[in-house]
Amino acid sequence: MNKLYAPWRADYTVEVDGKDHKTPKNTCVFCQNFSESWDEHHFILRRFEHVTVMLNLYPYNAGHLLILPLDHKADLNTLSRDARIELMEVTNHSIEIVKKTLHCHGVNVGLNLGKAAGAGIPSHLHMHVLPRFNGDTNFLPTLAQTKVVSFDLRALFEKLKPEFNIITL
Repeated sequence: MNKLYAPWRADYTVEVDGKDHKTPKNTCVFCQNFSESWDEHHFILRRFEHVTVMLNLYPYNAGHLLILPLDHKADLNTLSRDARIELMEVTNHSIEIVKKTLHCHGVNVGLNLGKAAGAGIPSHLHMHVLPRFNGDTNFLPTLAQTKVVSFDLRALFEKLKPEFNIITL
């Protein structure tokens, strides 16, 4: 088996002081975005009763969405039953929207619960809906630590927004 030595990933896999860092609600970037009324600026596609859907500002691919509870919660079991149901319903609609609108060849969907699982902001859970396209992986991220972003986030927002506006739950 070939192995790739990647020391630049150490910050993501090793805790500096051994503590599980918690981001309080008042400093959570998601909660700050939700507290403002500037959805277009924050790429918030739609707010629902319990969750919201927004474009990921640091996407792996065009159309990388985040579906988040409006409540600052780290674990699924701390969400209300209604919020968990809405999270899955909005995720389901989001998958269909990216397939229809972006004509992707596949979709990755998932939660990263906890820092060890890869959560960048572990204190506010969020579902990823990640459109995938044949040939969307290559050697640049591995060898050159470079990801080619070949789309405009604003144009993508404008393309997806009307689709989210017509969702009925």
